Amino acid sequence: MARDRSIQTVHAGRLLVLGLAMLGLFGALVYRLWNLQVAQGMEYQRRLAKQSLRSVRLPGVRGRILDRTGARLADNRPSYCVSLYLEELRRPGSVQRTIDGVMELLDRLAETMDRPRQMRPQDVRLHLNRRTPLPLVAWRDLDETAVARFMERAAEFPGAELTVEPVRVYPQGASACHLLGYVGRAEAPEGAEAPEKFHYYLPEMAGKSGAEKRLDGVLRANTGGKLEIQVDVAGFKFDEVSRRAPGKGSDVVLSVDERIQRAAEAALEGERGAVVVVDPRNGDVLALASSPGYDPNDFVPSVPAPVWSRLLKDEARPLYNRATGGEYAPGSTFKPVTLLAALHSGKVSADTRFSCPGFFQLGSARFRCWQHWGHGSLDLQSAIRYSCNVYLFHAALAAGPEAVQDMARACGFGRKTEISLDFERPGLVPDHAWKRAARRDSWRDGDTCNLAIGQGALLVTPLQLAMYAATLANGGTLWQPRLVRQILPADGPAQDIAPTRAPGGPAWEARHIRVVREGMRDAVNMPDGSGKRARLPHVTVAAKTGTAEYGIKGAGRKMTWMVAFAPFEEPRYALALLVEDGVSGGTTAAPRVKQLLAAVFSEVEGMDLPVSAPEPPPAPAPEPPPEGEEAA
Repeated sequence: MARDRSIQTVHAGRLLVLGLAMLGLFGALVYRLWNLQVAQGMEYQRRLAKQSLRSVRLPGVRGRILDRTGARLADNRPSYCVSLYLEELRRPGSVQRTIDGVMELLDRLAETMDRPRQMRPQDVRLHLNRRTPLPLVAWRDLDETAVARFMERAAEFPGAELTVEPVRVYPQGASACHLLGYVGRAEAPEGAEAPEKFHYYLPEMAGKSGAEKRLDGVLRANTGGKLEIQVDVAGFKFDEVSRRAPGKGSDVVLSVDERIQRAAEAALEGERGAVVVVDPRNGDVLALASSPGYDPNDFVPSVPAPVWSRLLKDEARPLYNRATGGEYAPGSTFKPVTLLAALHSGKVSADTRFSCPGFFQLGSARFRCWQHWGHGSLDLQSAIRYSCNVYLFHAALAAGPEAVQDMARACGFGRKTEISLDFERPGLVPDHAWKRAARRDSWRDGDTCNLAIGQGALLVTPLQLAMYAATLANGGTLWQPRLVRQILPADGPAQDIAPTRAPGGPAWEARHIRVVREGMRDAVNMPDGSGKRARLPHVTVAAKTGTAEYGIKGAGRKMTWMVAFAPFEEPRYALALLVEDGVSGGTTAAPRVKQLLAAVFSEVEGMDLPVSAPEPPPAPAPEPPPEGEEAA
């Protein structure tokens, strides 16, 4: 009996120990479950939500570009699209079943809207692989008819919806195309460039050329919108968590006047060339045109391959901005620089006279004047009026090449103007160091003669010549071209952009610039002036023509120029106009300058002036030779 009790006691103790152990294990399990589900439940829930959360960047609204009068040069318009929400269209089973279902829906939609299907099965598969939670845009930029047909039967197409995207539009068409540029799809920022991380980026516009590119940081919204969605294990969207509305970029007001811009383009119609019109009082760029051009609307949202191929193959190079990127010999438009250098050096005065027999003998080389029978004895003002080469040869050799080169640089040549446009070229002011490096030869008097009349290796851009014309007009202030007048933020006060003087401008004496300006006035308003075809009634125009040979010597190919400003007494407009492969500056460029200025004074200032296209030039036989010949 005692033994039985002992055994029962042992068994009871073991059961007690076992029960306590089981109770402890159960308590540990309960604690672990409590810890997981209660104490750390919120943390695990946060991790789960983070793993199933996807952030999408919504594009901001791009700012508008306006001209100085408020006319819209670049704006945004709504593009109506049909989008498919694939989470509502997926089918159980393989991915191919979902793709087949989407294609069936697309076929029905295409028939309803009477629009060809644009999506292929591989496009749907690619979207499912890469952008599953996002809607699939099946049609973009639908017209009113297609939109109406869809909306009439929208209830028959679950999973399809009409959506709206902003699209860049250029209301003026091809006008100011090189100045404005165009937009394309923006690249998603990576690494340190991305201020905020996103899983997906909806298409956003970015400037690719012209003002759209240079002002992209102003026009694009600083902060885009943000959409957070939850996805299931297959990657399909099943809930929208939060949404932040996208911001809006700043509007930009340019100095350009669309009326003057169109007049400038009309003056170049049918020609290859460029024209720049500026305000000599503050450097405002009133018009900047390069011909031929293109329609930037063709580039939105992306340029079709046939259009891009056609533009690239066009021998007239419509994508090329001749106004800022074209480098040309300026011809006789450069002569005021030479004469101002000679006056500044003290070697020549306004009363200095030189005789022009029709040529200038320099050793064994003979430099001809464009008027082969000569101009006779001339003073400086008459040399500008008649554009006499021989007078310029004498003046340049008397002053020395360094004086002419220094004056050219002071007038802004040989450096960029720093306009707010891309692909600007600096031109070239050749000197001894350049010739030694480029041609392994020293500077000679023949080079000075070529430089004096704007030929040889000298290169300028139409924009540089326009700013130089403005400097002649205002008496010596070289402005940096102002393209942007004002920035209008969406949520702040307007920011005015002040005019800026270019560094290192010329220091002309009043008496020197006065005689040069008077010579330019005579060139237009005297019956025998070289620029007489630019004369206007009721407005005194001052100008200088230019003709420069290029290409193979003797081939007769010429760049024809005119720089001008008006009214002479109080100039408000200064310009440079170039026509490639013209007859001469006086014959080709001058009538176009007349047409342009007549349109400006008529449309902008309300004067009653006849505006007519220039008459066809006469037969080339009786035309005078170019205004200067390059020496070897």
